[in-house]
Amino acid sequence: MSNKPQPSGCLGIIFKLLGISPAGDPSEAGGTGTAMPYRLRDKFLSPAELAFHIVLTQAVGDRYSINNKVRLWDVIYVPRSEDRRKFENKISSKHLDFLLCDPTTMQPVLAIELDDASHARPDRQQRDQFVDNALAAAGLPILHVPAARTYSIAEVQSQIEHLIPIQSPTAPTKPPPIPASGSTPKCPKCTTPMVQREAAKGKHAGKRFWACNNYPKCREIIGID
Repeated sequence: MSNKPQPSGCLGIIFKLLGISPAGDPSEAGGTGTAMPYRLRDKFLSPAELAFHIVLTQAVGDRYSINNKVRLWDVIYVPRSEDRRKFENKISSKHLDFLLCDPTTMQPVLAIELDDASHARPDRQQRDQFVDNALAAAGLPILHVPAARTYSIAEVQSQIEHLIPIQSPTAPTKPPPIPASGSTPKCPKCTTPMVQREAAKGKHAGKRFWACNNYPKCREIIGID
């Protein structure tokens, strides 16, 4: 057992104010003799969310991965700018009820909000409008579904396919334009100036390319060589 003296007096008070547990504090490490206060919630989803989750599972099958209560912060980001922090603060504590992702890449394809009676409040409507606008700016569609006792699987399926229609896997993708020699291109996704990089390894080792300045949040690249 450690007999290290614990900080006391002013130092101990400062540690407490900063939320720092001193070394050897059993409450931080879950040590012997200390009961941690955490308990498992009885329900991760509310009854309304669970009912819709079951219907959503049947509506999308294995075409999409269903994720619940996802932080908006983990779905969208703010490119580097002077007012970046202000816009980051606006999304840091917000969540989406459901998020559909490509099951192979886990790339988000559709946000879904289950709107109960609370969404009629002015403050909630203001919050919903902000989230809708933020997702629109990021290019992610959102579906609002009114909370109900029962849902039609066919109707939910139709609403989803209206926003993210099934695309042919053979459809060609248009490559980003190659910038003129000597010019610095802007990222096709973020519109911020890109930076020149050189592949260090792999089959493209030694080749130069333009990379987004917001990497790794944005992985857009444009070939040079």
